[in-house]
Order: sequence, then C-alpha cells, then structure tokens
Amino acid sequence: MLNRRTLMTSSLAAFTLAGTACSAPSNPSGTEPRSMLLADGYEPSSLNPLLGYARFGAAKFYDGLLAFDGNGELHPALAVERPTPDEEARTWTVRLRRGVAFHDGAPFDAHDVVATYRAAVDPAYASTISSDLSMLDEVEAVDDHTVRFRLNIPYAAWPARMVMGIMPRSALSDPVPQDRSPLNTEPVGTGPYRLTEWRQGERMIWKANEDYWGDAPAVDKITVVFATDDNTRAQRVQAGEFDGTVLPPRLAERVGTAPYRTIHHDTADYRAITLPNDQPVTGDPAVRKALNLAVNRSGMVESLLGGHGTPAYTPIPESMGRYHEPEARFDFDQQRARRILDEAGWRTGADGVRRKDGTEARFTVMYFADDTLRKQFAQAFSSDAGKVGFRVELAGVQRSEAAERIGSDAIVLGGGSPLDPDIQMYTGLHSSMIGTGTYKNPAKYRNSRVDSALDAGRRTVETAERASHYKEAQRAYVADPGLVYLAFIQHSYVVRDGVWNGYEPVIEPHTHGTTWGPWWNVEDWTPAN
Repeated sequence: MLNRRTLMTSSLAAFTLAGTACSAPSNPSGTEPRSMLLADGYEPSSLNPLLGYARFGAAKFYDGLLAFDGNGELHPALAVERPTPDEEARTWTVRLRRGVAFHDGAPFDAHDVVATYRAAVDPAYASTISSDLSMLDEVEAVDDHTVRFRLNIPYAAWPARMVMGIMPRSALSDPVPQDRSPLNTEPVGTGPYRLTEWRQGERMIWKANEDYWGDAPAVDKITVVFATDDNTRAQRVQAGEFDGTVLPPRLAERVGTAPYRTIHHDTADYRAITLPNDQPVTGDPAVRKALNLAVNRSGMVESLLGGHGTPAYTPIPESMGRYHEPEARFDFDQQRARRILDEAGWRTGADGVRRKDGTEARFTVMYFADDTLRKQFAQAFSSDAGKVGFRVELAGVQRSEAAERIGSDAIVLGGGSPLDPDIQMYTGLHSSMIGTGTYKNPAKYRNSRVDSALDAGRRTVETAERASHYKEAQRAYVADPGLVYLAFIQHSYVVRDGVWNGYEPVIEPHTHGTTWGPWWNVEDWTPAN
C-alpha cells in the first residue's frame, strides 16, 4: 500500500518528541504503550465538517481531497494528484484515490465527494460553511473515481477549499439540518484515527485506523483531556500528568523544561481592531490612518506575547512567503498621527480628547469576556490611542452580544488561515462581503483598488502573477486602512521530549490545539527507539 508518509512534501527537519513508549522509563505519564495523553483548552462543539469542524484541515477523523503540508503548500490526500483547472479556473477535475474505505467499512468513491459538497451548499442541510463555498455551482461524478467541480466565477483558490473532510454519502441521504446529524458526535470518515469515546466536558479517545490508506499510525491511541483553564493545564504538566498541551507563550516557557520542551509555531492568526467605516469617528480616513500610526505593535508583541509573534499591518503575514508585501506597513509614529488629526480638524480639548464639529473622538472596543489575550490587546490599543487624543472605552462581552453590536462598535478581531491569500484577505476586506455574515468585512470597509486587486487574484492561476495582485492589494490597503491590524500571534505548546520521531514545524491557522500544534501530522510519527 502507498504510504502517506511518502506524500509529505515539506523538507523541514524533523526532531524527536515524546508521547509514551513501551518501557517504564519512557512512559512517565503512566499511559498505555504507544499512546499519548494530551490536554486541550478547547473542546469542539461538533465533529461534523459541514458545521465547521477542521475547516482548514488537520482533521484526525476525516481526509480532504487535499491536505496542507505545513509549509504553505497543498498536496494530494484523497485525490491522487493536485488538480488543475481549465483556462478560466472555473472547472476543476479531480482524480480520486482507489482502495480507500470509511471507518464503517464502506468504500470511498466519487459519489461521497459529490454528496459532501452538495450538502455543504444545500440550504436544507443548514451547513455553517455554505458561504465559504458560494462560488460552487455544481459538482458531479464523472465516474466512480473522478469528480468535476464547476464554479460560478473564476477562482484560483479552489484547491484551498478541497481540504474539507469528506463524509460518506449514506450519512447525507436525508436533507436535514446538520445539527441533528449523528456525525456531530460519532464521526465516520476516512481519516487516520477513529473516535472511540467522547465524554463531553471531560475527554476524547482516538484510536488508530488500522485500515488507513496511508498505513496505520504508529501512535495507536491518543487521549485528549479538556481543561479550559491555562494554569490548571500547566500545573498538571508540571506534575508529569500530560505528554503535551497548548499554553500561552509565557506560561509555556515557564513549564516547558526537562523532560518537556516548548515549541512555538508561526501562524496566519492575527489580532486586529475593527473600525466601523460608517461611524462618525472611526469612519474618518484620517482617524483610521492616525490610529495605525499611533499603535506600538512591536511593544505589544514583546509585552503581551513575550516576543512570540510579529507585528501585523495587513492580513498577510511574512510566513505566507511569496504573497507577503514587506513594504505594506505603518511606522510607529505618534507625532505624525497627531499632525494628521490636526490637519483633518480633530482638535485637542482641555481634557486631552479631540473633537471635530462637535463630535468627540470617542468609540468603544469590544473583546470577548472569556479571552484574556484579546482583553490585553484592547487595553494596549486603548492606551496608545489615548496618547494621540482618543477616548477608547472597553467592553468585555459575550459572543452573542458582540454579534449584535459589531456593526456600530469596534471589536478585537481574530482569525486567519495560511492555505491561500484569498481566504486570508477577501472575506475580511472585499466590499462585496459587507452584510453577508457577522464576521465578513465587519468594518464595512470599501476600497476600489483593494477590490480590484483581490478580484484579479481570484481569477489568476499562475502563482507569480497571483502574488503580484495580492501585494498590490496590501499596498492599496495601507494607503487607506480600514482596521488596525496589531499582531500575528505564535501558538505555543509544551511537549514531553524524547520518544517519538516525525514532528515538523507548521504554519497554523487561527484554529489550533491538539489537532494542530506539534501533533498536526502525528499519524506520520514513528518510535524513536
């Protein structure tokens, strides 16, 4: 059988990490041989791909047609080769791998792919990812091992939409809302692991799929314990209970000492402040430019992230390589910010707050009340904005309240995916996204140059030409910004050292934890001894 490990294209050097091994000295966490005990601060609400589970890949229970290689490229998974489009990038034909079976033993073929994608866009299934696939017009089975996608627009980023987990057509035979689907808690995919137990609020157990098309994983069993409190997870790691966990960077550094090590991953995961463009203060272009100059991004990275991140000026991080425009940036220059505001008629009052035509330079920034890091970014932004004459009030809110107020109040926004620059930029900045979803262009940003460049990037298949369009979009954005991008945050992990080979660094999306992290390719790990 073809070994999946031979398909990985990353040339990054691997090094040894631990789970557990067969002998007592190599099994300090007390778990079973060839198993791992991990801790996660986040528990998914559903394991259904149509409800957003593993939308950017790394789904242990499912395979997509393509998979992320960890370093900015996509490689075949259930597809036998990376698909190529027609000249207009509107028709994509995909040849499928043979000899693959679902966890229930049913054979995988083209009809499962068709059923999955049709359900994703059919309102009867109430899929939460339907808007991600709005460009899909039709999908058909050419034969049992070939699928053809027809799109309603030229869309060069379509391969990035092929990482979605494929579900068995038998589970989608009834067109009912997916919140009723058994797959939410009992996933049936083709992936390297099966879910054998889920005690919600407590733990999950994954068991290696012995019939996996890429060979059964050597890590036979993974138990994931859910512990939402960061300090609790850190204390249990220090007690030797876990083989690994996700932690905030500074906390990870403190507890990641022998026999553990700390790992930091670059990401496309940004934090930004939205500036509603139809409000009297944040809608002023001079205000938006001044705020981008007023914030000390490097200071935030050092003080809030312990240096484990990079300043952000646009949605495209340096880790996205060819698509990053290094000239698209803002200097930290509060003196210039004050001049811009003075020239635009925003005059400082006796109380230190600016006013223009009777309007006070005041607005509210929301953050999720249960997210300490977003609160800290909000506080740092408020402090820097105050130094140039703004009164920024902070509000810790629940997600439901944030959704109601996001059109009028600013919010600390988080998100990002390294799979394609279209995913990273279009939804957040293209004017056509206004009003199409709560977190789709929530700032109501409009910029014709940005729109044109993003549209051209979608239509262009050739990589170098695509990159030029996205660089133009970034340059056009910084000339007239609509948000204040603050930082790309690194994701930090603590892992037990010394038993398993096969770890490779990965550029992560906003989503992280035990399906990503050091374990994003755990199905490819092998024993170190």
